[in-house]
Amino acid sequence: MKLDKEGNTTFFEKKKTELYQELGLQARDLRFQHLMSIATRNNRIIVRMEFLKAVITPEFLLILDYRNLNLEHWLFNELASQLAGEGQLVTYSLPFEFRAIEAILQYRISKLQGRLNTLQPQILETLEALVDPKLLSVDRSKLHILLQNGKSLSELETDLKVFKETILEILDEEELIEELCLSKWTDPQVFEESTCGIDHAEEMELLLENYYRQAEDLANEARELRVLIDDSESIIFINLDSHRNVMMRLNLQLTMGTFSLSLFGLIGVAFGMNLESSLEEDPRIFWLVTGIMFLGSGLIWRRLLSFLGRHLEPPLPPHVPALLKKSQPAGGRVEIKNNLKAETFGLSRSTLTNQ
Repeated sequence: MKLDKEGNTTFFEKKKTELYQELGLQARDLRFQHLMSIATRNNRIIVRMEFLKAVITPEFLLILDYRNLNLEHWLFNELASQLAGEGQLVTYSLPFEFRAIEAILQYRISKLQGRLNTLQPQILETLEALVDPKLLSVDRSKLHILLQNGKSLSELETDLKVFKETILEILDEEELIEELCLSKWTDPQVFEESTCGIDHAEEMELLLENYYRQAEDLANEARELRVLIDDSESIIFINLDSHRNVMMRLNLQLTMGTFSLSLFGLIGVAFGMNLESSLEEDPRIFWLVTGIMFLGSGLIWRRLLSFLGRHLEPPLPPHVPALLKKSQPAGGRVEIKNNLKAETFGLSRSTLTNQ
């Protein structure tokens, strides 16, 4: 797909070897790669991204293998008008390669921004449902959604990092910025404008810095989401640990109650043996022994609960006599201020006496 300065679009098919010879490039220059790169060769700008492979010249923009990409809406509805100067590009008054680079970078940033805008409400909604102190258990479906969103957020952070590193690598090399200004070396009028005060290299640097800052802002928002996810995970674990501690405490209390009952239940076991004694003839012995069993079990259980409460409560911090420490410097300052006032008053009296 070929787009010229006026936004005219033409489509054609050509063998790779013929295309390489026509553009003066090599086969390795037009291979797809997962990482983003912007390079120059033989007065051509080669843009390779995960989703796009393009060649920019001073006269036209060439999109390779566009049918295999999900770019039809942008290519047919927006890109042509942007290159013709009808869009909202800042570089509409600059040479063609500026508009082409800005259109590609703007599309890439808009895609990254769209991915972030899609992930952010989903992550916030999932975290709000998970971070609830009233919940005794965590919904596994919500955790699965959070895991998928976390992976998508990690991929977005990687793409933003690659975008920033690519732009920063160009900004650190002045020669690369100069090479990106193609029309400066082929068009005499553009060269005269650059010598008369319009520095195209500086304009290219400002353009790249603008999109680097946008990527940095997106990276900061993604980083804040990552920190929010980590903090929410800590809160979830704290809530689960709190509920787990409550259940363990209840289990321990029930265990102590069972121990108390079984301890005094030995009396009932002794009376339940098939042995004769004079006590079973008295009708009041049954109620007396039963009362002693329940009373003794209750007292032991109460004692165990108090013992448990004393050992599970957090210790109080040691008392620090802060008032004594603060009073000494304060007194010293007061004495210094009083001395200063006395000295000032003495000086004023001596001055008045001399006068």
